Amino acid sequence: MQVTVKAYAKINLMLDILSTLPDGYHDLFMVMQSVGIYDTVTVKKTDTKNIKITCDVPAIPVGESNIAHKAAKAFFEYTNKENCGIEIDIIKKIPHAAGLAGGSADAAGVITALNKLFEANLSEKELIEIGSKVGSDVPFCILGGTMLAQYTGTVLSHLPDLSEEYVIIVKPDQSVSTGAAYSAYDTAERVRHLDTREMLISVCKNNRESYLNCIGNVFEQFIDVPDRVVIKGIMRESNVAASCMSGSGPSVFGIFNNAFDAQNCIAEMKERFDDAYLCSFVNKGCEIV
Repeated sequence: MQVTVKAYAKINLMLDILSTLPDGYHDLFMVMQSVGIYDTVTVKKTDTKNIKITCDVPAIPVGESNIAHKAAKAFFEYTNKENCGIEIDIIKKIPHAAGLAGGSADAAGVITALNKLFEANLSEKELIEIGSKVGSDVPFCILGGTMLAQYTGTVLSHLPDLSEEYVIIVKPDQSVSTGAAYSAYDTAERVRHLDTREMLISVCKNNRESYLNCIGNVFEQFIDVPDRVVIKGIMRESNVAASCMSGSGPSVFGIFNNAFDAQNCIAEMKERFDDAYLCSFVNKGCEIV
């Protein structure tokens, strides 16, 4: 028996850091959104009593360091279900180390699949509790849609679903260290914070013009990604309605008003970048196939 899950990527429509917590983590304010790029995660039972991972991308580690392995282990520890043995197969479409929560999506897919495979019938709260033991983005990736994420990202509130149809996501070649990004924030002499109140009101009222104007990412003040300027420039030439970096980068997304502008933009992006995608918002984090 096996279960296959579509595990969707996320973008940050807003990411602000409110403070540094006593334990060194950060108090965040994020409006997070699932998008239609997804990894396919298939989990099946074996009789090996082990957790085995396979992946179609050779650069992805498939041992115990893989977050999908950690998610499976956390599921069995939480539920006290006996691990007779499972095999996790991951087909990657979400770019790796891109600020799109690809690894967290895979972990969410594993937890979702195991809940079904072992008939655990866990509640939303229980699924989130397991996910929070694995990674701060995993709870959101389990639930997905449009959500407010606070504290370290694990305190989630459902928001009205947004329905943007024309979203372009581009991952530059440059890599970004999440740890270095937070360190840059911690040592910055001046931080320009975002209008979190207006963003929340705009999304709750589904005021498109207002929430597009509020889109922003505090990390753009501290992280130097040269191609980000190029990508945003191309998007502006194609009449982008709003553009922003996702997570700690380096990926940049743009929201467009119509198919014509989006198609023109994606055509040029694909000529310049290997990882360029045209997708839409989705209202779920994981979907059992």
